[in-house]
Amino acid sequence: MKNPLHYQLSEYDCGPTSMLNALSFLFEREDIPPEVIRNIMLYTLDCYSNEGHPGKSGTSHMAMMFLSNWLNRFREIRQLNVICEYITGEQVFIGETSRINDALNRGGAVVVRLFYDVQHYALLTGADDKNIYMFDPYYEDEFTDEHWSQFIPEGDVELVLDQPLKYNRIVPFGYFNREGDVLYALGKFENREAVILYNQKTEKTPEKTIEYFI
Repeated sequence: MKNPLHYQLSEYDCGPTSMLNALSFLFEREDIPPEVIRNIMLYTLDCYSNEGHPGKSGTSHMAMMFLSNWLNRFREIRQLNVICEYITGEQVFIGETSRINDALNRGGAVVVRLFYDVQHYALLTGADDKNIYMFDPYYEDEFTDEHWSQFIPEGDVELVLDQPLKYNRIVPFGYFNREGDVLYALGKFENREAVILYNQKTEKTPEKTIEYFI
């Protein structure tokens, strides 16, 4: 059974929440070992605020890279059929030749760092020819207040509240590829990162497609 994707509990836990949501999207609830949940929380929220408060600057690039490597090792000891790939820099963009779009088209999920008032993690779960389907863990029930109207032209980004297993935003490609500190931008190339995740059993590959039609 699949669980609904969930929202972060504080202003800071978008990173672990998005990684947990990736597993919820890819796997049945019964397949996710408790050790994975424990270690996602253990390895993230590692950044200190300027005042020295632990976790109040969220999760670092290094923690996401380490967590990706740990999940791959966890697969090797046959605890969870998850494949992780950590990509950075010019590899992180949205478009026809993007590894992110390819992953989404093959049934994967992608956790990306982007801008949402501050640096922020969100989960990408699907794509069509012009939009990304995304679950943003920061809860909003409407985009009508004065703050958001300056960033979102009417009808541009769609807020979706009836697809709790898959996504809560539909965002045009163009939002992501910008380099400034603007809504849902991936930002400067030197700071970009993404974690691509697959369920090894459900990943769409050429080999599996051939087997299906034979």
